[in-house]
This record gives sequence, structure tokens and C-alpha cells, in this order.
Amino acid sequence: MKNYIEKAGLGSILAKVEDGDRLSPADGLQLYQSHDILALGYLADMVRNRLNGDRAYFIYNQHINYSNICTNLCKFCAFGKEKGSDLGYEMSVEEVKQKVRDRLDEPITEIHMVGGIHPDLPFEYYVDLLRGIKEIRPAIHIQAFTCVEIAHLAGLAGKPVEQTLEILKEAGLGSIPGGGAEVFSPRIRNLTCEKKLSGNDWLEIAKTAHRQGLRTNATMLYGHIETMEERLEHLDALRQAQDETGGFLAFIPLSFHPKNTEMSSLSRTTGIDDLKNIAVARLYLDNFPHIKAYWVMIGPKLAQVALSFGADDMDGTVKEEVITHMAGADTDQAIGSTTLVRLIKEAGRIPVERDTLYNVIQVHA
Repeated sequence: MKNYIEKAGLGSILAKVEDGDRLSPADGLQLYQSHDILALGYLADMVRNRLNGDRAYFIYNQHINYSNICTNLCKFCAFGKEKGSDLGYEMSVEEVKQKVRDRLDEPITEIHMVGGIHPDLPFEYYVDLLRGIKEIRPAIHIQAFTCVEIAHLAGLAGKPVEQTLEILKEAGLGSIPGGGAEVFSPRIRNLTCEKKLSGNDWLEIAKTAHRQGLRTNATMLYGHIETMEERLEHLDALRQAQDETGGFLAFIPLSFHPKNTEMSSLSRTTGIDDLKNIAVARLYLDNFPHIKAYWVMIGPKLAQVALSFGADDMDGTVKEEVITHMAGADTDQAIGSTTLVRLIKEAGRIPVERDTLYNVIQVHA
């Protein structure tokens, strides 16, 4: 296999991977520019195996999107709607609590909750959401509010981010999801999401959360108008932030779904691009313990393949995903834990049910 990797022009990178040396930005760009997906997969699989062996993780979780009313209205988003839109909605605290009650018979360990940047909901609403969920399921881990939402909530509270996070933690916040990162490049944000929190501010809020004892995830939305260089700059910024705080749990590459967005003239990503982003992320983000193949975005079948291209996590049962499906995703809105176990086993991996913080709940040997 070494000869094959060298013929692909990646011999120097293979040597670094074998020695456990950090890849340079030039290495990362070379990986992105390579057309040999099998060579990339082989290299990424070496790192995956070194970090996680044959374990592939999943979680029994529930998604709740409390409102899609949003002031940002990013061009790549099909979820956010203006206030007053016929397609806009907002849930009351009681309606969110009912969604939790509806699944009390399921062994859910995490509730994942995000929404739009609502112009009117007060800070107390968000605190009451957390407390209401904890009232129904006291032991549940709540992963909620992207860094973009945290900045908005701090503004509503009239307090620094640190104090805002302490209030949210006391109400039940357990960790922060990775959404809203998009691509950090100012060029991309000016063209696609000019009202959204800047990339630097997203990173600062994530690092602040880490210092407050909150773990977070990180994402990158790829496959629209960004360049390979901008993808790599995004990964490099995440790697530097992780060097500083060590608070990121997982990186989740998110493939762009153009349907029903202002960028609907663009095509969806290809399977090669999806696998390449997972492989490059695994190779470049040497300080991230986990890389997810988010089956909602790329489909269960490609997610299986991704378990041999650097990914070690398929996310979870999800239970009613809305955001990607409003952008035309043709995957299921939920998937059973039994199905996830089967998919992982078929891919030659050992299914490991985890909690949000990657504590093992059950190994399905």
C-alpha cells in the first residue's frame, strides 16, 4: 500500500501519519487537491484506527427545533423564516415539554435543541425551555443553542457571555452543538450570511464555553461557493482553538443542501466530496477525538462507507430532524437504534452506544 500512496503523490504525508506528526497547512491543501480518494481514505483510516480502534459511536437522541423565525435569513438556509411568514413557527415552553413527554418511553439520553435568531422571544423563554425539559426528564443531557444563539441570548440578557452561560448551565444546559460555524472566511460570510455572527466571534464563544466547563462540537458547511483554501483555513482555525482549550468533542462536516434556499441553483455535493471532507478532517484535526459522518446529511449508506474514511461516529437516532429536510434532504427524519447497530456492524465496526460526552452506555459486540 505504501507504493500506492507514493504513486498518489502523498508519500511525505504517509510518513507524517505513520510517525504521528502534525500535518502542515500545505499538507492539508495537498490532501484537498488530491483526486485519489482511496489513498485519502487509507491515510484517514490509519488515524481513525489509532484513536478509536474499531469502535463506531452513536447516541439515542431527540431533536427539538423550538422556532424557525430568524432575523439572519442566511442564503444557504431553508429553515429560517421571517416573522409573519406562513411557514414560520414558534413553540411555547409547554409545547416543547410535550415533545419531551411524547418520547418518555424511549431511552433517550440527549435532547439536541436549536432554533432561529428570534426577534421577540425574551431571555427568560430560553431559560424556561431548559428548566421545563429538566422537569420532565431530570437525567437528560441537553445540548442546546449554537454559538450564534448564545451571542443572541447574551444580548437579550444584557450580560457577558460568561455570565449568560452560567445562567444557562444552572437551568440545565449540558453542552453546545456545533452549528453556525458555516465557513469562517469573511468573504463567504459576507456573500452568504452577512447578518450572522463572525467566524472569529463564533470561535471566541466556543472557547469561552470550554473555559466555563462546557464541551462543544464544531461544524463546517461545505459544498457551496467556498474554495479548498477556505475549507482548510476553517479547519486550521478549529485546530488552533482546540490546542488552546481542548473543549471540542467532535467535528461534523455538513454537506450543503441547496433546495429551497437562495442558492438553489447550485448542485448538491458528490459522494467523493463528502468522503474527502471527512478524510481530510480526520487527518488535519489531529487534536479532535471524534469525526462524525452525519447520516442525515449524507445518507446512511455513504455514512457506512465514511466509517472507513476517518469517521468514527454516525451521530444518532435524531428523532424528527427538520433543518436539513426543509432544504430537500431525502433521508429519513429518524432512524432506529437497531438500524444504526446493523449499519455499523455491516461496515465492519463495533457499535458503541454513547452519551453526549462519549461515555460508553453499551457495546453491541
